[in-house]
Amino acid sequence: MANFIVNGLLKASHKLLEFPTSRPDGELVDRIHPYRKMLPFMMRGRNESVVYYDDPARAEKLLDYIERARKAWGIEVNITHALVAGCRIGLWENPKMNQFISGRRLYARKHAEITFSVKRKRLNKEAKLGAIKLNMDDRSETFRELCERINSSIDVERSGDETYTDKELSIFTQLPRPLLETAMGALRWADGHNLVPGSFIKNDGFYTSIFIANLGSLGMKAGYHHLYEYGTCPLFMMVGKIEEQAVVEDGKVVARKILPIRWTYDERIDDGLTAKYGMQSCREALENPDEKLGPIE
Repeated sequence: MANFIVNGLLKASHKLLEFPTSRPDGELVDRIHPYRKMLPFMMRGRNESVVYYDDPARAEKLLDYIERARKAWGIEVNITHALVAGCRIGLWENPKMNQFISGRRLYARKHAEITFSVKRKRLNKEAKLGAIKLNMDDRSETFRELCERINSSIDVERSGDETYTDKELSIFTQLPRPLLETAMGALRWADGHNLVPGSFIKNDGFYTSIFIANLGSLGMKAGYHHLYEYGTCPLFMMVGKIEEQAVVEDGKVVARKILPIRWTYDERIDDGLTAKYGMQSCREALENPDEKLGPIE
């Protein structure tokens, strides 16, 4: 009888002290190894839990594929389009990569979503960067259809019209600094306790499966990017400009075009083997585009 009462009190106290475990963007993953369940308490932030990987891709086939696609379809197709397509394949083939930590808990994301950066004005050195977030759940979407959807989103970002992010930032930045700091702290607290509404999460580019920054489009080399503590993004892909590098083939040193890719990975979402498979799927898609991204009709 005493055990029954104690157990009842413990369950009641847990219910009083615990906030909802459900989120609009994720399903709680509870059946995991105790060590992995402890990791978010041992390493509280994403940048405390970060692992960096280099996984460059051979670019000859990709460049040829992009050129053929441009001529056949008469639309803009570039490296960024291919990176988004490669990352969605990585998420589809390795669903454990599409997880995130929030409130010291592990969640499986309900949707595959990719955010990528873009210049707000074409060919303008002073133009600021914007971010576009797209849903990747439709597995029947062809690469051409994806390119068209990306181009439409870029046109909106460069139109000069006020975007959702612009509106969000304009509201926050009008607050006095002490109130802004308090508001951001309250938002982080609410997010950690699953109290942020789905409408906010849906439109925010930092609540995403992967964030892509193609610095090669700016003529820059790839760096190692931090993970944002704000939001729920556990993966950052930074890509540099294509370079000729010396590689060994059949015992001979030859020059090959290489696309530098650097990953930043929150190891709390799953182990390094999952990260390896995810990066491998993405790289294979970029190195074998006719097979992985789809034939050019």
